[in-house]
Amino acid sequence: MAKEKKLVEAITDMEADFPQWYTDVVKKADLTDYSTIKGCMILRPYGYAIWELLQQQMDQRFKETGHENVYMPMFIPESLLQKEKDHVEGFAPEVAWVTQGGESQLPERLCVRPTSETLFCEHYSHIIQSYRDLPKLYNQWCSVVRWEKTTRPFLRTTEFLWQEGHTAHATAEEAEEETIKMLNVYAEFCHNVLAIPVIKGEKTAKERFAGAKATYTIESLMHDGKALQSGTSHNFGDGFARAFNIQFTDKDNQLQYVHQTSWGTTTRLIGAIIMVHGDNSGLVLPPKIAPTQVIILPIAQHKEGVLEKAEEIRTRLSAVSRVKLDASDKSAGWKFSEYEMKGVPIRLELGPKDIEKNQVVLVRRDNGEKIVASMDNLEEKITSLLEDIQNNLLQRATERRDSKTYIARTMDEFEKILQETPGFIKAMWCGDQACEDAIKERTTATSRCIPFEQETISDTCICCGKKAKHMVYWGKAY
Repeated sequence: MAKEKKLVEAITDMEADFPQWYTDVVKKADLTDYSTIKGCMILRPYGYAIWELLQQQMDQRFKETGHENVYMPMFIPESLLQKEKDHVEGFAPEVAWVTQGGESQLPERLCVRPTSETLFCEHYSHIIQSYRDLPKLYNQWCSVVRWEKTTRPFLRTTEFLWQEGHTAHATAEEAEEETIKMLNVYAEFCHNVLAIPVIKGEKTAKERFAGAKATYTIESLMHDGKALQSGTSHNFGDGFARAFNIQFTDKDNQLQYVHQTSWGTTTRLIGAIIMVHGDNSGLVLPPKIAPTQVIILPIAQHKEGVLEKAEEIRTRLSAVSRVKLDASDKSAGWKFSEYEMKGVPIRLELGPKDIEKNQVVLVRRDNGEKIVASMDNLEEKITSLLEDIQNNLLQRATERRDSKTYIARTMDEFEKILQETPGFIKAMWCGDQACEDAIKERTTATSRCIPFEQETISDTCICCGKKAKHMVYWGKAY
């Protein structure tokens, strides 16, 4: 009995301690467990099921845009990594090295991949000779390792799952088009599948990916007013191509360097789902990413006909949803709490009296609404309800983001917003990194992106007072 109480007890209030609330949800919803290896997480079946759904739907989008999946080695020789100096310097503090194989010292250190640009570049230098070989549109699903000092499940771990797209093109224009196209794929995916609205824009030079010509990003806002970089797309120009001698013969029989891109998202998207949609009862999953969209809970299941009718409904609904039937001997209260914690979009209750009335009780996870529905045309009702829940979560997240987006015209306003009502702050910037550094030192806020949709809040930089070049989204971030 004591064990049962412990499982269903209230999690930490998100308004009182958001980081602890997050940790409670991750653990109690059975998403992950801690590993004996510091900074690494064990993805439990429910957490991995969310990742699989995310992966499947994103992978479909990649294939629809002409990309193919490949797999590269997890080890990178140090000499290969050193070919791109800026890239190496950018990752140096996070790299894990293998120095011994069996009982022998390796003749050359091997890096455990923090990202795979150099491996793709070496491969492209072998397989690209002519303009007819272009474009190369490759993507890889794998894990990478970055030796993080501070870790938190999904948001920042030593090893994490991700996808990394790497493409090669004949012209700079084609590479830029690809970079923006894939950023838009990410934004559409977050909007339509994860029900998370994002801001699209370019990173400042300081925040740019190591070795990139330009980095574009989608930024989302969490419930506590902190930003989360949710996906990035990089235009490498021909910098990597020159370092790795990736050349091709063009239509005029002239040697040219390819232009490359790279783009990626990670399991931190699961962290975004938790922090954007979750509440004080646990997870709230958008239906499109929920491993179980409908959970059927038979009431008084020991009575004649209840389990049989519940199984009949499960079979019917399996044609239109991911549905499960929980016929375990746990108490009804336990089950209600468990599936609330797991964020299942719809709870379907069915008891003897419901069977007599040819009805079921549907409970929405997003707003707690109870709906009495006829067993007739139940498939249509569930389909409509799932769509409504998906749309409601997006609308709610958008309204929350907009309500936490502020304008600052002075540094005093900027600091006051961060202290009292954290969120996105729109403020003007002169383009000088010295001002970007000064703002971070004074407030701990960082530039999130220079949005594609620009506004003129004022003519002067919020920091130095000189002529402004860009409106920038700022904020504290994970």
